Amino acid sequence: MTQVYERERVSMSSPARTHKVPGVRWRPRLISTGRHTLLILVSLICLMPFYWMLISAFKDNGQIFAVPIKWWPDPIHWENLARTWNSPGFPYLHMLGNSIFYSVTVTIGTVLSCAAAGYSLARLRFPGRNLLFVLTVATLMIPTIVTFIPTYVLFRYAGLIGSYAPLIIPAFLGNGFFIFMMRQFFLTIPWELSEAAKMDGASEFRIFWQIMLPLVKPALIVVAVFSILYTWQDFFGPLVYLSDPSQYPLSLGLFAFQGQRTTDWSALMMGSLLTTLPLIIVFAFAQRYFLEGITMTGMKG
Repeated sequence: MTQVYERERVSMSSPARTHKVPGVRWRPRLISTGRHTLLILVSLICLMPFYWMLISAFKDNGQIFAVPIKWWPDPIHWENLARTWNSPGFPYLHMLGNSIFYSVTVTIGTVLSCAAAGYSLARLRFPGRNLLFVLTVATLMIPTIVTFIPTYVLFRYAGLIGSYAPLIIPAFLGNGFFIFMMRQFFLTIPWELSEAAKMDGASEFRIFWQIMLPLVKPALIVVAVFSILYTWQDFFGPLVYLSDPSQYPLSLGLFAFQGQRTTDWSALMMGSLLTTLPLIIVFAFAQRYFLEGITMTGMKG
């Protein structure tokens, strides 16, 4: 009886043998390889238009429409850069300055207004806060074209048509999507930080400016990148509100340049490349913060 008991005790205490199924250990690696292959193929498809614009900017018209397709310019026409850069119909540096002014001012207004509104809806307690938040989110369902006519009439009576004011002022009034995003970001920050700051005598504005904003820097970068991207490629707004060609940003100036060079495709591709290049540089510098911001969390760890 004792021997039977000892055998049962040893069998219960010994680790169970696992039978490895052939091919199971390769399955995760195979799935990962397939996933990465799919992502690479999708990335190549998305990058193909940009690559075609890049190589076409250094071709002549004959190479652009050559059959079979030439995937690399031979020879490389570097003169296309100088010809487009010095074109009287496409004053690149002047329009670049207009685009930078337009994008930077709109971005500053959007970041400040949306951060303040998101903070108030997330961290302050006042009557009607939830209703105000619902109304803010509801504005996302209103098409921009619906409010365009009354907005245009308002700025026309104010005498601001023909300037950048109608394009910049609305940015300081907030954006529904960015307010929602900043609110969700502020909600992830522990309340103990605000309470500790209040016990030390900090005002609400000081808590917002010196404590909360540094913690949500990734979200601010995301808002700034999206705002720059939208304003840089905005065509409809400058087309309606601006009338002086000297005020044109790159988006509108490239359209006017296209009207002058209807068949000079290499020059148009070079102009498109010069217009797109600043956006790539901005994203390259803001990429790390941008990826942190889309995780929608204000605290690390």
